[in-house]
Amino acid sequence: MRTNRRTSPLVMLAATVVAAVALVQCGSSDSPSGPTSTVTVATVALSPTSVPVGGTAQGTVTLAAPATGASSILLSSSNTAVARVDTAATVQAGATAAAFTVTAVSAGTATITASLNGSSKQSPVLTVTTGPTLSSISLGTSSVVGGNTVNGTVTLSGPAPTGGALVSLSGSDPVVTVPASVTVPAGSTSATFTIATRAVGGTISATISGSYAGVSMSAALSVTQPTVATANFGVSGPSETETCTMSNGGNTLNCTFNGTTSTAPGTITAWDWTYTVATTFSQTTSGPVLTMPTVNCSFLPPPPLPAGASWFDLTVTLKIHDSLGNVSAEKVDSGARVLPQGVCGF
Repeated sequence: MRTNRRTSPLVMLAATVVAAVALVQCGSSDSPSGPTSTVTVATVALSPTSVPVGGTAQGTVTLAAPATGASSILLSSSNTAVARVDTAATVQAGATAAAFTVTAVSAGTATITASLNGSSKQSPVLTVTTGPTLSSISLGTSSVVGGNTVNGTVTLSGPAPTGGALVSLSGSDPVVTVPASVTVPAGSTSATFTIATRAVGGTISATISGSYAGVSMSAALSVTQPTVATANFGVSGPSETETCTMSNGGNTLNCTFNGTTSTAPGTITAWDWTYTVATTFSQTTSGPVLTMPTVNCSFLPPPPLPAGASWFDLTVTLKIHDSLGNVSAEKVDSGARVLPQGVCGF
């Protein structure tokens, strides 16, 4: 007798599922996948760990290994009323550290926490002190003729800390030039600085500003046009100021007279120079600088030099004229000297 057996569809489906599961298990055992490594936070540093209110500290978060890609590290302050920090710092791929800034808000203590991939580290304790702040900026005068200088003073609310207090400075208009900063020495409460101004054709108002420990102060300065002609100059020699030498066989005075700081209501058109030792010589220039003034041996007394002396006293004067007909008073410098330098019989 012949018997026909048919396999039911349900049996065939079950066999297929079993085979598939076995294949998957076999494949899993042949190709195991290891755990994915993650980079963690190693340290959080602050420098300095003590700052005055309004100051800042530089923070650095370091990873335990180089970042495999750009990694955003979450930052938080334990006391935002004392110290504030950005919400995140980014470590670039292949790097191990990133910098951030902590701003001191009020007196107290706080720590900064950095978190990445479930790991976190705390910084050392940051102490915010009630250090001095900038209390004022004052000027020697509130109005100055353009071309002249003015003294400014910054004053703190208390003695400057160890290392001094660096006060940032700025001027609101190109008519004034101020240094980028001035340092109040440790233990002192004030420091002075110099403001330079340029000549102007009218009145210009400028503001001198300073900033320290989160506090800014300012003072107003009015730069005005000259109302009278004023001569001013300096004497510089080949090696030092106020010292000239005889040169060119005694026919020139090796030094420079510089009258660029002279001012006048109009355009200065002439600078009248005189210079005297034994006799007086004079020259008029159309520009503010006279280099290598002309002389001869009669300019000096006959040799020899007085006993114990190595130079002769020199007197230089300047008078200026402007395009409006103004003439300045004579400016005199009696503190210069001339070295004979082996000419004219010396």
